[in-house]
Amino acid sequence: MDHQARDEIFGVTTETATVHRLAPAVAARLLGVVLCGVAVLILASTLAIAVLDLHTVFLLVPVLLTVAVLVACWWVWRTKGWVVRMTSEGYRVQWVRGVGAASARWKDVEDAVTTTVVEAPVVVLRLRDGRTTTIPVEMLAVDREAFVRDVQDHLQRGHGLRKL
Repeated sequence: MDHQARDEIFGVTTETATVHRLAPAVAARLLGVVLCGVAVLILASTLAIAVLDLHTVFLLVPVLLTVAVLVACWWVWRTKGWVVRMTSEGYRVQWVRGVGAASARWKDVEDAVTTTVVEAPVVVLRLRDGRTTTIPVEMLAVDREAFVRDVQDHLQRGHGLRKL
């Protein structure tokens, strides 16, 4: 599969896509988990070096591994750090547990509603076949109302409607 085919949603390239990225607060929490994992690795390596009486040069292994993990996290954040991608044909959601239908065509969406789930604001896209897509707005680096307007605009255009 070539690069362009991977980035397409229903035959539309990403050049025409509206992308909503992960909120900085959520990204910081994820990076905090990664840094805690790296700290545990360095601690375990340091203890192993002390207990096994190894040369301190062996501590370079977890340090180099830490650098590799942080570079990999940066690359994933840069290339795959979006949560919602919308095109004129449809949408795709990633990084959301319990999203339901992760992608669909706008023509398959019956309506969009805002509600709360566990006291968090979400946008629910209800599909004609009974499935739903639940998008927690707090995960997005965009204002709640702006995201709702963007979804409404894409939904209207997807159904062939224009604003008056």
